[in-house]
Amino acid sequence: MTTQTIPAADTAGLPSGTQAAVLHGARDLRIEHKPLAALGPNDVLVEMRSGGICGSDMHYYADGRNGTNVLRQPTVLGHEGAGVVIAAGAQATVAAGTAVVIEPALPCGNCPTCLSGRYNLCPAGTCFGSPPTDGLFARHVVVPERAVHVLPDSIPAEIGAAIEPLAVAVWAVERAQVQKGQRVLITGAGPIGLLVSQVAAAKGAAEIVVTDVNDHRLAVATKFGATRTINTATEPLDLTNMDRLIECSGNTRALADGIRTLAPATRATVVGQARPTVDGIPLGFLQRYEIDLVTAFRYAHAFPTAIGLASSGAVDLPSIITGTYPLEDAAAALTAPVTDPTNLKVLITY
Repeated sequence: MTTQTIPAADTAGLPSGTQAAVLHGARDLRIEHKPLAALGPNDVLVEMRSGGICGSDMHYYADGRNGTNVLRQPTVLGHEGAGVVIAAGAQATVAAGTAVVIEPALPCGNCPTCLSGRYNLCPAGTCFGSPPTDGLFARHVVVPERAVHVLPDSIPAEIGAAIEPLAVAVWAVERAQVQKGQRVLITGAGPIGLLVSQVAAAKGAAEIVVTDVNDHRLAVATKFGATRTINTATEPLDLTNMDRLIECSGNTRALADGIRTLAPATRATVVGQARPTVDGIPLGFLQRYEIDLVTAFRYAHAFPTAIGLASSGAVDLPSIITGTYPLEDAAAALTAPVTDPTNLKVLITY
């Protein structure tokens, strides 16, 4: 259903507050009522339908920190989210009734990095759900219109939050410069690795090898584009002359071992969260064979491609979702991938 855009001043009947999952400290998550920001002329008010659990959310919940970012004040978690616009500011063009997915990183838009198109690297940027910026695990959110992407009818908002990790995978494959006919090694069969496998297959990779230490996830990988799987806990990594390595596990040994499988003049791409400093990377091997070591951080201009891949069926988005929880059970959702290792992408639904 599409209705007339609501002017910013016409807020009668709209919620002034909402329920949200607020993290106060490690393992201290509370469902609280939070006031909503005023609807600005370029904003939209989104009634949420789905929110995805990411590893960063799990780290904030378990430890009160994710990498170097530490929780210092109560913060609403969540950066993967989709819903339906229920009101729009006077200058916004997305009409009420439109299903959207939210791109959570908000760059400044004015610095040289943003103007170059690499807005994912904006030094002044913020991201929903990255403390102290409140996130998307709420029944309603007010966001800038520039942060939303319209979902086609083929992608219900109830699973639309999974577009965000798919955008991560799209950007990873782009940074890896995967080309048709190449041999690709993907280390880590979590949600990102499995999505990377599907995107690499859509790019035309001839061989896709996925490694992990979880047999269940490796079995899933064979359904998502992998031509071969290797459990590196029990099998040797007997690969040579691979064209691309896309490291999705965050494991230093996986990166080091994966690099050694590469042919000369190829490329290794770090996607899994890297440690601040890392020993054991074969720098001499990289230099001897001029293997490019690059990194991927979030994404830039990747949401339209992700939406297109999911809409066309080239990526099987529904099959990556293995659990749903109501907002009231957000704490259980944040531990579900740990308590049940067969879980892949877990969603909060509203």
